[in-house]
This record gives sequence, C-alpha cells and structure tokens, in this order.
Amino acid sequence: MNKTIILEKRPVGKPQLSDFKFTDTELPQIGANEVLLKTSLVSVDPYLRGRMSDAKSYSAPFQLQKPISSGIVAEVMESNNAAYTKGDYVSGLLEWKEFQKSEGKRLLKVDAAKAPLSAYLGVLGMTGLTAYLGLTEIGKPKKGETLVVSGAAGAVGSVVGQIGKLLGCRVVGIAGTDEKAEMLKAKYGFDAAINYTTTSNMIEAIATACPDGVDVYFDNVGGEITDGVLANINQLARIIICGSISVYNETSVPMGPRVETTLIKNSALMQGFIVSNYAAKFPEAIIQLSSWLQAGKLTYSETIIDGFDQIPQAFIGLFEGQNNGKMIVKI
Repeated sequence: MNKTIILEKRPVGKPQLSDFKFTDTELPQIGANEVLLKTSLVSVDPYLRGRMSDAKSYSAPFQLQKPISSGIVAEVMESNNAAYTKGDYVSGLLEWKEFQKSEGKRLLKVDAAKAPLSAYLGVLGMTGLTAYLGLTEIGKPKKGETLVVSGAAGAVGSVVGQIGKLLGCRVVGIAGTDEKAEMLKAKYGFDAAINYTTTSNMIEAIATACPDGVDVYFDNVGGEITDGVLANINQLARIIICGSISVYNETSVPMGPRVETTLIKNSALMQGFIVSNYAAKFPEAIIQLSSWLQAGKLTYSETIIDGFDQIPQAFIGLFEGQNNGKMIVKI
C-alpha cells in the first residue's frame, strides 16, 4: 500500500497532529509519458501553515481531505517518459505520498555528484533562491552597510546572512537560543547575534548591536522583533518582508506600532515578496549560489528527521524552534 498524508482539518492556532491524517491507497500505475516517483526527502516550511488556512493568500489553500504538498526530492522508479530514466533524482512541488506518478512537467533533475540531494531543497532550492533574490532585488545591500536578519538560524536567514557578508555588509542575526546565536557567529560568520528570548528590550539590543543603525532588514519573523528593528533604521533603509512566523498561528490580528511615520521619516522602503516574483532570475541565481557553495563560501545547516510518519511532527516542530537551518524529513 501507498501511504498518503492529507489535511484532515484546518488548524486553529498552532497545528496539531490531529489536523493530519494518514491514508492508504493503491500503488499508482504509470501510463504514457509518465514516471513513477518514490519520495526520498521532504521539505517542511513555515509558509505551509498559511496554505492550511482558507484565508485569501498568494497560493491557493490546501483542500480538506486532500494530500498536502511541498518541495520534495524523489527517485524515478519507472519511466515511460523519454526525459527521465530509472534511477534519476528529481525535485519539484509534489504530494506527501510515498509513491506518486507524474507527467514529468515542473520537475528538475538534480545531481547528487554535484551536491547532497538535500541541498536541492535548501541552499540550492527555494530556500537559497528566496535568500538571494529577496536580499539582492529588494535589499540591494551596499558594502559597509548594516544588515539585520530575523529568524537568522533558520534555513533562509542563515543563507541571507552569509550572502550579506559576501557582499561586504556588517551582519547582525536574531535567533531564539544562546546556542543558535553562537552558531550564527561561529559557523556563518555573522558579526553579532541577539537571543530574543533573553532580551527584555529589543530596541536597545538592536541599538547596541548596530551602533551605526540598520540599513537593510531581512524579516522572517515580524511581531515585536520587527518593532525593535524598525526603531533603529537609517535613512533610505530597505525592509524585506519574507515571513512573519511569529503571527502565523494567531487567531486574531495582533496590534503593534504603526509603521507609517517611521517609514516616512526615514524615506524607507518596506516590501513583501514571494520568491516566484523573480522566477525569471532563478537560473542566474542558482549559478551564483552554486559557485559560492562549490568555492566553500556558503555553508548550511539541516535538521533531518527520519521516517515518512514523522512529516507532520517535523512541520509542527518548526513553530517550536526545533530546527537548525532547513527542516527535512528523510524517507
């Protein structure tokens, strides 16, 4: 039988295991121009929480009683498609199933000889593209500027900080434990790091870590952390809104400081984005990321959980800070 994970009910607040359900289906049989895929690695990401809601967003919500989907690396087990042969590995947006068939469209062949397969879900996948394109297209960092990254120990944030250093910025990261804060400096080369859970006054903490103010802010978190950063921005600052994990599970809209006056006073830009806005730039971005990775200028962390049955728990773990870097489930 073929295990599948469906969305049993829409989460209220933080997702629970009861929001997911395992079902068994027959193994798929492939037809003309189709391939049979066996799931190898599954990416779980905070943005999936938004698709579990039925609120209007940039992506259609997941349907109840239907499979959830995310970034997956899979092995080609059988092929009736000339573009793929048995043993190939591919990545794509696929369903949470042990086995599935595909017509081969929107699949990207990946090469384990060039990088670990998991990297194609992280630094060489949507994670790396989000970091690179969000920072360079909106943040436009200049040598000598100060870049602050929230959620800095996460998959996107850790890459953003490294790219910032490569581009000549002073980089300050914000994370949730002392261990993660130390990792930002020791492993990723951040100049300073702040543990938000032990910080009573974020405005003062940012001011201390950024004596020359903040020129570029890459925001993965939102909430009070962002309030503290905004109080320290410079003239012509650029604020990149990539995520807002601090409020994803809220059941009402939280109220914070009004940002309009701060933006006006500083002639600052605040822009949200999704990585597909820059799809035309994916090829050149992957070339640059690959070059840095192969030259040893980029590194990454992964939290790998074993077992198809662990996918829902791994996803929930994102909201409990259980990941260093990219959260991946290995099948």
